Amino acid sequence: MAMSPNNILAVDGMGGDAAPEVVIAGLELAALRHPKAQFLIFGDTARLSPLLAKTRRLKDRASLRHASDVVGGDMKPTVALRLRDSSMRRAIDAVLDNEAAGVISAGNTGALLALSKIVLKTLKGIDRPAMAAIAPSAKGDVVMLDLGLNVVCDARNLVEFAMMGEIFAKLVLGLPTPSLGLLNIGSEEGKGNEVLRTAAAALRESPIGAQFYGFVEGHDIAAGTVDVVVTDGFTGNVALKTGEGALKLVGDLLRRVFSSGPMAKAGYILARGGLKRLREWLDPRRYNGAVLLGLNGVVVKSHGGTDAQGFAHAVDVAMDMISNDFNHRIAEGLAAMDRALLASEPLGTPHG
Repeated sequence: MAMSPNNILAVDGMGGDAAPEVVIAGLELAALRHPKAQFLIFGDTARLSPLLAKTRRLKDRASLRHASDVVGGDMKPTVALRLRDSSMRRAIDAVLDNEAAGVISAGNTGALLALSKIVLKTLKGIDRPAMAAIAPSAKGDVVMLDLGLNVVCDARNLVEFAMMGEIFAKLVLGLPTPSLGLLNIGSEEGKGNEVLRTAAAALRESPIGAQFYGFVEGHDIAAGTVDVVVTDGFTGNVALKTGEGALKLVGDLLRRVFSSGPMAKAGYILARGGLKRLREWLDPRRYNGAVLLGLNGVVVKSHGGTDAQGFAHAVDVAMDMISNDFNHRIAEGLAAMDRALLASEPLGTPHG
């Protein structure tokens, strides 16, 4: 049976700290959860072939393509752009050539961003792509964007991010009407700079205006005040890294507390069930898979240090977007947004 590009995910088989072993093991897990998915795996076939041969489900649904180069973890994006036969570049090219609907890599983040933007380019009508990811909150999962792709944004960018984040939350989190908030230094209407106030006014008049909560602050992210938190890439990246550090600190403190003495160890035994649930809830593998929204193709970045389960979760995110035709939904949402904002004042001059 011929493969449809709508079922195919291109994979950078050599990207990540423990590639290609973790990549193949993660794809084997993902193959069970996505029985219709097919995979194009790019990399050193001498290393990939024996690993693939040992799999149970993946070997019949994957094709290997040899790539002679690997984008190193500390390689500058400008150098990676010159490697035409790297596993990362070949996987992205497969999307450009319509051999696959999306690409996933656990490799160099800067290189993946640069290559994806240059090779795939943005969707028509999207000024800038944004990086989105899922984070835990007191009320469930929350979508955050942008997380570092765009350091400086205008109001138009923030409105586009909100629209893409709303669709992403619908598809990946299964929320019928996700709520949205603009990250600010206060929740009052007069807070923030002119860009934030202009974006807020535009969102209130947009097709998703009823879902727009308003301004939110940093503590609202963990509180789950809204389902989608929208911000510029500089602020979003700082917020993300702060949250990751806070979660690591909590884990370290718990380990210290429950290993501090005999009574503490006895307390751990009594609290073991609850702590197991907490560990599962905060497990970073559940949130693995940042997505570049707004490009001509699905692009998912897996954490370089994840294990097979984490990589499989990133594949889940990619396949959800592919199977739900995310980019078509973005185009529809953008058209509706433009119609609603046609009579409003300009939100900012689009960037080339």
